[in-house]
Amino acid sequence: MTNSVNRRARASQKRQQLTAAAARVLHEQGVERTTLADIAREADVPVGNVYYYFKTKDELVQAALSQHSAHLDELTERLEQLADPRDRLKALVEGWVDQRDVAARYGCPTGTLAVELDKRTDGTLDAEAGAVIRRLLDWAEGQFRELGLPDPDGLALTLVSGYQGMSLMANALRDPDIMTREGARLLRWLDSLRPADA
Repeated sequence: MTNSVNRRARASQKRQQLTAAAARVLHEQGVERTTLADIAREADVPVGNVYYYFKTKDELVQAALSQHSAHLDELTERLEQLADPRDRLKALVEGWVDQRDVAARYGCPTGTLAVELDKRTDGTLDAEAGAVIRRLLDWAEGQFRELGLPDPDGLALTLVSGYQGMSLMANALRDPDIMTREGARLLRWLDSLRPADA
């Protein structure tokens, strides 16, 4: 019984290791340039092991999207510890800015994946990438709603669009300072927002 439990735990750990590696490599190289061997190398496992857990690269892409979704859940749970929704939103922006070097090199992990997957003809995984972005929009909308601001869904779209835009520009121009400058602009914007009756 113990051996069976240990085997299952090791298998779960190996699958998680491969999923995390897939998320990193797909972000850095893109879907089309990434091979299963690249992911195996990043996870430090034999390439044959990848096929045991994931039959196709699309299954690994799906696992990477799940990893992005789980990361978003962890992030928003940490942000929820802050009492003020405006502070939560500002901490989110500050977190984006903290990742400026990664954004300048590779772009937004979910955004770049969504754009790349949208160009594929099968049209299956792009909706899943969009769902991760939708979760961020919904969370941000909830923060704006809690602040009593008008048009919370529009404000959430402006915020997330600002992030995607600054990530894209930082990546295209290989300039992490764009994230710093635009992040400061988003922080000032968040501070300027007041409820309609204020």
